[in-house]
Amino acid sequence: MSDLQQQVAQRNPSVDSLPRAPDGAPANDVPSSPSVPHQTRPRASSRVTVGYFDQAGVDQLRRTLTRLSEAIPENERGLSTETLSVPTTGPFDLEKTLRAIMRKRDRAGIRPRELGVLFQDLRVVGLGAAASYQTTFGSIFNPFAILEHIRTFRHPPLRDILSGFEGVVRPGEMLLVLGSPGAGCTTLLKTLTNQRKDYHRVEGEVHYDSLTPEDISKHFRGDIIYCPEDDIHFPTLTVDETLRFAAKMRAPHNRFEGRTRDEYVTTTTDILVTIFGLRHTKNTPVGDSAIRGVSGGEKKRVSISEALTLRSAIAAWDNSTRGLDASTALEFVRALRIATDVSHPSTIVSIYQAGESLYEHFDKVCVLYEGRMAYFGRADQARQYFIDLGYEPAHRQTTADFLVAVTDPTARIVRDNFKGRVPRTAAEFASAFLASSAAIENRADMDAYRNDFVGKPERALAFRQSAAAEHATTSRKGSAYTISIPMQTRAVMLRRLQILRGTIATELVILVTYIVQALINGSVFYRLKDETSAYFSRGGVLFFSLLWSALSAMAEIPSLFNQRPIVVRHAKSAMYHPFIEAAALTIVDVPITFFTIMTFSVIIYFMVGLQSSASQFFVYFLFVFTLALVMKAWFRAVAAAFGDPAPAQTVAGLMLLALVLYTGYTIPKPSMIGALKWISYINPIRYGFEGLISNEFRTLNGTCSNLIPSGTGYENVSLANQVCGTLGSIPGQKDVDGNRFIELSYNYSYSHVWRNFGIVIAFGIAFVIALLAFTEYNTHIPGEKSVILFKRGVHAPIVREEKGSDEERGNDDSRGTEEKLSGDSRDSIAVPMMSDMFTWRHLEYDVSLSNGETRRLLSDVSGFVAPGKLTALMGESGAGKTTLLNVLAERQAAGVVRGERLVNGYPLPSDFQAQTGYVQQMDTHLAQTTVREALLFSAKLRQPPSVPLREKEAYVETVLKMCGLENFADAIVGTLGVEHRKRTTIGVELAAKPKLLLFLDEPTSGLDSQSAWAIVNFLRELANHGQAILCTIHQPSAELFQEFDRLLLLQKGGKTVYFGDIGKNSSYPIDYFQRGGGYVCPPTANPAEYILDVIGAGATATTTTNWHDVWKGSPEARAVDEELEALLENGRKRHAVDTEQHSELEPFGNGTSSVTWRDPTYLVAKLALNLVASLFIGFTFYKAKDSIQGTQNKIFAVFMSLVVSAPLSNQIQIPFIETRRVYEIRERASRMYSWTALVAAQILGELPLNIVGSSLYFLIWYWLVGLPSSRAGYTYLMMGIAYPLYYSTFAQWVAAISPNAPIAAQLFGFFFGFVITFNGVLQPYKHLGWWKWMYRTSPYSYVIEGLVGQAVGRADITCAPIEYVTVNPPSGQTCQQYLGQYISNFGGYVTNPGAADNCQFCPFRTTDEFLKTNSSFLYSHHWRDLGLVWVYIAFNIFAVFAMTYVFRIRGPASFFSRKRS
Repeated sequence: MSDLQQQVAQRNPSVDSLPRAPDGAPANDVPSSPSVPHQTRPRASSRVTVGYFDQAGVDQLRRTLTRLSEAIPENERGLSTETLSVPTTGPFDLEKTLRAIMRKRDRAGIRPRELGVLFQDLRVVGLGAAASYQTTFGSIFNPFAILEHIRTFRHPPLRDILSGFEGVVRPGEMLLVLGSPGAGCTTLLKTLTNQRKDYHRVEGEVHYDSLTPEDISKHFRGDIIYCPEDDIHFPTLTVDETLRFAAKMRAPHNRFEGRTRDEYVTTTTDILVTIFGLRHTKNTPVGDSAIRGVSGGEKKRVSISEALTLRSAIAAWDNSTRGLDASTALEFVRALRIATDVSHPSTIVSIYQAGESLYEHFDKVCVLYEGRMAYFGRADQARQYFIDLGYEPAHRQTTADFLVAVTDPTARIVRDNFKGRVPRTAAEFASAFLASSAAIENRADMDAYRNDFVGKPERALAFRQSAAAEHATTSRKGSAYTISIPMQTRAVMLRRLQILRGTIATELVILVTYIVQALINGSVFYRLKDETSAYFSRGGVLFFSLLWSALSAMAEIPSLFNQRPIVVRHAKSAMYHPFIEAAALTIVDVPITFFTIMTFSVIIYFMVGLQSSASQFFVYFLFVFTLALVMKAWFRAVAAAFGDPAPAQTVAGLMLLALVLYTGYTIPKPSMIGALKWISYINPIRYGFEGLISNEFRTLNGTCSNLIPSGTGYENVSLANQVCGTLGSIPGQKDVDGNRFIELSYNYSYSHVWRNFGIVIAFGIAFVIALLAFTEYNTHIPGEKSVILFKRGVHAPIVREEKGSDEERGNDDSRGTEEKLSGDSRDSIAVPMMSDMFTWRHLEYDVSLSNGETRRLLSDVSGFVAPGKLTALMGESGAGKTTLLNVLAERQAAGVVRGERLVNGYPLPSDFQAQTGYVQQMDTHLAQTTVREALLFSAKLRQPPSVPLREKEAYVETVLKMCGLENFADAIVGTLGVEHRKRTTIGVELAAKPKLLLFLDEPTSGLDSQSAWAIVNFLRELANHGQAILCTIHQPSAELFQEFDRLLLLQKGGKTVYFGDIGKNSSYPIDYFQRGGGYVCPPTANPAEYILDVIGAGATATTTTNWHDVWKGSPEARAVDEELEALLENGRKRHAVDTEQHSELEPFGNGTSSVTWRDPTYLVAKLALNLVASLFIGFTFYKAKDSIQGTQNKIFAVFMSLVVSAPLSNQIQIPFIETRRVYEIRERASRMYSWTALVAAQILGELPLNIVGSSLYFLIWYWLVGLPSSRAGYTYLMMGIAYPLYYSTFAQWVAAISPNAPIAAQLFGFFFGFVITFNGVLQPYKHLGWWKWMYRTSPYSYVIEGLVGQAVGRADITCAPIEYVTVNPPSGQTCQQYLGQYISNFGGYVTNPGAADNCQFCPFRTTDEFLKTNSSFLYSHHWRDLGLVWVYIAFNIFAVFAMTYVFRIRGPASFFSRKRS
């Protein structure tokens, strides 16, 4: 136990109060299960009591277990020492009680399984190089690049990720894995837990007792788990639901004392939530970045508890403390120590920035150096091993930091008498270890384990028998899953219902969307008459009923990809088959879809006035409901088939286009060209549409709306001499039989309705089978690429080294290749010397809560930042560190600030944000820019315009050297590792030459110890050159803490408890707190941890001293007030800081083109969508004839071309919102440029791309459809120029009002549905009724009228044979004599004017007659329409600016506007 732990234990005896045996194990330790004889081994690791997190909960659990013991019959209790009863007096040891439970399991014949892992000569080979060149749009078509890709595909480069590893981890041991990022820590953890699919090849021996990796993978996958650094859970499930589900999925069949499965699950969950202090969060959602849930530390404990419910024998935890402060990280490791001591798993953990108290909990440590093993052995001997090797730890450097430092050439310190004799490369370190006594001890441990446990068939048999005894009686023999498939299905279905309960708001939104769409379309087609004029409209409403379900189903694709990592992790843990999740989703969705579709159907069916018989309604509902389920299964299967959402959505979009076109509505089956007609036969919507149409029209005898001839001059004509102009009419009959109409129009028949329903069911079954199969076998999870990409055309040293090296290193960020600048070389680099003093006095900050109350976040905070000084801002979580930083930097978005913020004693200049640098905790950049471009952009915009461009460029090169980024200057920012991204973020702020101050918020968060040291050391150099720096930081190591000059320490409530110098060895704050009543700081303790512990920071520390009051009454506080007064008095003798002018023109040219050029996925997707859609639509309506149906096809060819703008608009919105996000997070707060410049650059940057895409579409589509070449000019002007300007600006103003891309897509779909519904195609203008005003306001009305009127209008129509109407004239009249008056009134022509009977009449002679009758489109309006489209474009451009201002600049922001006093 460390000295600091002893001090803590004196104040909190429960921290480490287990009775000790001589060997360091708990005195109550008992023999382990007979299945694995547990050897007693010396331990140096610390122990933690199981009551550490929640002593009250443990006491409650003791009473529960006592009651359980008393409920056991007397004759089954056995010896008194073996019962669950506990003494009423004396300390209670829950660990002893749980071990008693294990002994009762043994006596009942239930043998818990334990596994160790032995590995020797372990080598892991990966694919690909660690660095390469960025793919651009141009490189895709570069023949040399194509040949390079072909060569790489045929002969992929291989690299050793790990090489030469050997060791053993026994049950009950904890192994700590240390190494710099890229050293191979993750690979080692994955390999030891049998996660091999991500690697090309794994060589060497790996033994899990007497089981092979193949045995584990096939039969015992759940006994070995790998836990990634991110805590992945379903966010809407509560903690209790999450743990109960895990316990249920791995609940054994052989439970002792007749316990039911539910009792087992309840007891297991209660024990775990109690031990890990989660009782108060049982009913709290786990949460994620979007859903508020438990805290980070609590979520870690949920992950541990879930792993323990799985009863795994080996568990690996990969960098699970990332982003946590030191106190929470220590809680995490203490929890692991409890779990390891109680249930004896083999625990393997990799951790960055491990403190000394955390390190002491481990039994063994493995140190990695560029994929080689530098050390493996006892944790308490590792420090001395490297000291004996010739390296010296820095003052107060923790053991973990020291072990990692020796693998960093820039951080290790060689002892004086070992110069030139120490190992320096990874290979030399590995060789030195293999020749050491530590390696001999390690091999002896391996040999002992091998002799006792490896190659013993009886042990393997015992393990198999133990596992088989736990399996449900109905489960498959040899299955890796504990419970059977039906049991898995029931459990996952219940979980799916719980998830839906947590997302009830989303389900309500979907229901409301269905209702709104039903109301809108019901009102558009309101009360259709039983007349032939409404036949087309009836088809339209039936088509929409099916189409809307398909569109809604497509929206599920992103959510399926979001849950895939969770499902895959559960499958790897053998909780359930992946296909079970798909099956449960499908089954649970049936009643939800039933209710939604029933509501939708009732509204639209009866508003429209479709056939009112009950049988026809229920047939309609049956088809719509079934098709909704079928299309959901289809799109889910598409998502399951792909590993990434982008190609899945692209394929789904194209498939949807095919399904819509070949349903039979937009182009009837008889009009389809033979080469593509086959699509209709594999289209489930087509069979559903035929079922709906035939069901509706089978009882419909429509009254003719257009008798031929009729009107003036035909008042007394007999019906025998008239005929209806609707297809399917019979001479002499006023009504048109609906069956005959659909047979001639669509080739449909009601006799096929149940056949069609059967086919739809067959499609549904096939899609569900495909969904289950893809879900089960395609478990690919898209992850971050580890390859650093460089801009093409540069000679990157990293890439050259990769290509010239035969010996590949590990999966790193090439840090080993970086020649970091030494301090001497940096001394010649100067930053602008600062002399202005920034001060603040009596700062208070209040925010309003939702209940109307006010909360104070900062309370009477005073201080200053001096030039050339590095000031640390510290405090526990929730103390207000970031809040104070934001208030000082004028970046708070809400609340009321009181107090003074001054520069040289004067109020802050209006451009204070532009004259300071602010390094945010999140590294927010445009992913496609290079490091140099990011810095140059900042320099151009934030340095004064008077500075020449050449000088700015030279300074950027200087900053690149200062930040150690010379070799990465042309690297793409989005591909950099964590450390280099952080360096880039700092460099962006330095490139602006901040005159006043540099703020940094948690610059070391998420970094390993060496990266954190490199960043802080870099800040130290900046301060030495005159920079004034204020930096918030989590609990740093003693080594890092010593680099700071001053400390501002806050406690909860934003109250100051110390502000002053740190001094040598942190003597000033230590002396201050010891004088104030704190305990004595041990000489080996970390001063930062000591300071925070004294003031009661952390989850478990407490204090009875009010340190804020102590500070206010201290001489140090009075000295600060006096120093502030002196600084202000001296500052007022100088002049106030002037406001500077800054350029705003750069966003128009900053990389919009280069960034887009480096995003070939975006460009290819845009152009490919135009290309494929033009070919598909063009060939669908190939060489449309001049018949009536051909003219209708031309209209639909135009209409479908405009529908393509929907996915194109969705593509536009994503980069628009992403660029805006970068601006809002970083650039706006830094006053880099105005929001108007951003919006203008966004608009201008998209227009050329969309014009090119639409031009490509036009060139292919126009002549495929067969439109006249003489009219191509206007059509191109409208479709190739004006229309892309319209839809791109339309998409952008919708994105401007949206907080994120999914909502933008939903809003665009909603607005797009309006403009597409009311354009006169799906429902002619004369039938719109109340909605006619929408036709006049919809811009698509003018786009379609312009395109259709000009391209189709003023042309002759030649009816197809089936379109001629046969009319018999009265006796004694020829066809021309009889129909002449009608033709002069309404148009049309007769093919046999001289005949006396069977007149062959075509209702339309010209397309203008057709358009006027059916669509109200006029050729004469096409120039007016083009002008109006430009008006809408101008409105859209105005709307982009206005909506950005209202919703992003002064909208929601205005509700939280800053208020100053």
